[in-house]
Amino acid sequence: MLTSLALIFLTGLFLGWVCRKCHLPGLLGMMAAGILLGPCVLNLLDDSILNISSDLRQIALIIILTRAGLSLDIEGLKRAGRPAALLCFVPASFEMAGIVLLAPPLLGVSYLDAAVMGAVLAAVSPAVIVPKMLRLTEEKWGTKKSIPQMLLAGASVDDVFVIVFFTAFMGLEQGGEVSPLTLLQIPVSIITGIAAGLACGHLVLTVAVLAILITAPLGAFGIDLLYRRCLEQEH
Repeated sequence: MLTSLALIFLTGLFLGWVCRKCHLPGLLGMMAAGILLGPCVLNLLDDSILNISSDLRQIALIIILTRAGLSLDIEGLKRAGRPAALLCFVPASFEMAGIVLLAPPLLGVSYLDAAVMGAVLAAVSPAVIVPKMLRLTEEKWGTKKSIPQMLLAGASVDDVFVIVFFTAFMGLEQGGEVSPLTLLQIPVSIITGIAAGLACGHLVLTVAVLAILITAPLGAFGIDLLYRRCLEQEH
């Protein structure tokens, strides 16, 4: 497993560096590294890595979205208002509608297959959006109008929106039924995520304050005791 991890990191970093030198996104090189090392081409990865690949992808997604959440400017989003909310579902809705309308006559697929295809293509990639928006934020590009913050928030909520529709379309594709309650998963997921984030934030803040209140007097007492001992040794 360690050899496979080393191959993934070294090859990914090297091909990412090559792509950046060619003025291409480094993510392309990392994707190419995964394809080359995977079972479809060179098959150099250990089976233990492949068995936990889904867990590793989830961990990576959590880290990416956590970075996005920590970099959000809440006040900037409040100033943006309606455009920030519309970015969460309007682009994905138009993309899905366009594919549903154009894919059947152009590709010869059914409307249901086109809907599934639209749900897949409408999803944005946090691995692409988040690093770029963080870079724009650091370089102060568009921050006066909160453009990076709007895109970060929109990318996160967009995935929830599209995943719910993808699940519904796949259920219809497999012969099942879709309940209107399925669409309620969108606001429920968003509200639950916000509530859980606020709860965790307050918990961490409370623990940090308690830690400071406990450790600060102990630290002051320790410094005072050390100072007294130093004075005693001098005398």
